[in-house]
Amino acid sequence: MPQEPATGLLPTPLRAVPTLGGGEGYVLDEDSQIDARPGTERVARWLRATVGAATGLPLAPHTDAWNRIVLELDPGVGERLGPEGYSICVDGLAVVIQGGGESGLFWGAQTLRQLLGPDAFRRAPIDPQRREWSLPALYVEDAPRFAWRGLMLDVARHFLPKDGVLAYVDLLAAHKLNVLHLHLTDDQGWRLEIRRYPELTATGAWRTRTKLGHRASPLWDERPHGGYYTQDDIREIVAYAAERHITVVPEIDIPGHSQAAIAAYPELGNTDVIDTASLGVWTTWGINPNVLSPTDTTLRFFENVLEEVLDLFPSIFVHLGGDECPKDQWKASPAAQERIRELGLAGEDELQSWFLRHFGHWLAARGRRLIGWDEILEGGAPDAPLPDGAAVSSWRGYAGGITAARAGHDVVMCPEQQVYFDHRQDPGADEPVPIGYVRTLEDVYRFEPVPPQLTADEAAHVLGAQANVWTEVMEDRRRVDYQTFPRLAAF
Repeated sequence: MPQEPATGLLPTPLRAVPTLGGGEGYVLDEDSQIDARPGTERVARWLRATVGAATGLPLAPHTDAWNRIVLELDPGVGERLGPEGYSICVDGLAVVIQGGGESGLFWGAQTLRQLLGPDAFRRAPIDPQRREWSLPALYVEDAPRFAWRGLMLDVARHFLPKDGVLAYVDLLAAHKLNVLHLHLTDDQGWRLEIRRYPELTATGAWRTRTKLGHRASPLWDERPHGGYYTQDDIREIVAYAAERHITVVPEIDIPGHSQAAIAAYPELGNTDVIDTASLGVWTTWGINPNVLSPTDTTLRFFENVLEEVLDLFPSIFVHLGGDECPKDQWKASPAAQERIRELGLAGEDELQSWFLRHFGHWLAARGRRLIGWDEILEGGAPDAPLPDGAAVSSWRGYAGGITAARAGHDVVMCPEQQVYFDHRQDPGADEPVPIGYVRTLEDVYRFEPVPPQLTADEAAHVLGAQANVWTEVMEDRRRVDYQTFPRLAAF
């Protein structure tokens, strides 16, 4: 089948062919109306707010005109392509978008916007005299390969104000990506208001200075850095994303990467090993030795934190990190060693597994699912390293994901060697802050989330893929954009 009409569509659809008898296509003009069938009202509102703003056209609700954009939920499309599948048919009379579910309809509306060309992505018309917008005569059918198509945005290392997060929600939607994973806490900052524990943001959201570039750099930015999202900010982000069929997955990183929390509440740290009251929010990068203490006090504290997190984020998955947790303080801590003996654990690795399993069961009891970095596979009982329903973000290559899938756990593939966008894009000397592997646009495009070692049943546990944007070397939105694009388009 000819593919020429769809060369501008991203991602490339399953099928795109000229419409039989479609002539030169459809012209969107001042008389065009939106025929929103039952269940499509939110998509119609989005079209008016975005395409209407860019074109200056009213896109009025349908009355009796033939000149219209039809929005419809179609069970037949759902049976063929699933709830995120859609078809769009453009001919000389109308545009008909049918979705297997509301999400599929929304992705079809995104395709319509792409077909109108780059100026349809503006916020106001650049030519107020232009009153006609042409669409090619085309039939498109598409559905996603994976249920999880995500971007992880690290707002802990460098805070990204709310407007920047909302802009990234729109960028994800334009690329038909449906998960925004927000890395909200780390050694360098706590970015989420927790009303029960106000010092998490009063103290934990601010650091006195910032290491410039790689942790080996001798350079510092001596300006304080910080910021956080109020609970109403988060409600706004979550609602804005939901309108665009994007799930926001929160990450509260435990038991490592926790110095900002310990700086706010020193009793969370290993007080029998170090003077935790002297700790501030960390100002440099790397793996931090200051980890949470495995005490009942710590468990209750983070249960209370998660109660508020669950109230803000309806996501089934809650990410609890679990990565890069040094065990030196636990080895030296009498309290930690007593906890190991009390629980009959083999050592500090099993202690970390116990810590995360506690919260995995706690989440499961509330209808949620733990997801964590692939270190959560380590240190557990051989027959049950993770709670039922727990999932793994495989970042240190494919190995963790393969192990998890073979054990019957769901996996999101995000190997650093392929899809870490903080890594340099080019080997040249002029690449700003050149850290990590060289990962070109072509390298990202060639990324395959399902390793060939998995059987069909094991591969079914690969929920999808995610690109990760860690912001140690990305001090502002301009730099985040530079590192993320165009590689996210290839992803």
